[in-house]
Amino acid sequence: MAVFYDLRLMSLAVLMLASQLDVVSAAVQVYGLYAKDLTGDAAGNHPDPYVKVWCGSSFGGMTEFVRDTDNPSWSAEFNFPQCTAKENLKLQVWDKDLNFDDHLGTCVKQVQYGSFTGSCHLKDGTLFYSYKLK
Repeated sequence: MAVFYDLRLMSLAVLMLASQLDVVSAAVQVYGLYAKDLTGDAAGNHPDPYVKVWCGSSFGGMTEFVRDTDNPSWSAEFNFPQCTAKENLKLQVWDKDLNFDDHLGTCVKQVQYGSFTGSCHLKDGTLFYSYKLK
């Protein structure tokens, strides 16, 4: 009887550990965000850009905004544990303003297995990104 009790305890411990590992590792990870040649407002001001990120219907958050630059880079990484292959990865680039932020463009890419680096052309400028699906 003691052997079965020990096996149940060990099985429970393994299941608990496996569930913790699954929460820590993301199915889709987005990283390496940067942009080139973005434009600001009509008055000629440089943009204060940031990026919002979705995978499927899950909003992953947004980067910090970078002041007065046409060529920003962001260190933020986004993890989507529930996102799977064939769902859409959506990245929106915005220019931070006092009243209303300006939408600079949107990238949509269907997620595939593996690691990828991509780019997409916005209204003015290009967004570069990397993602991996484990």
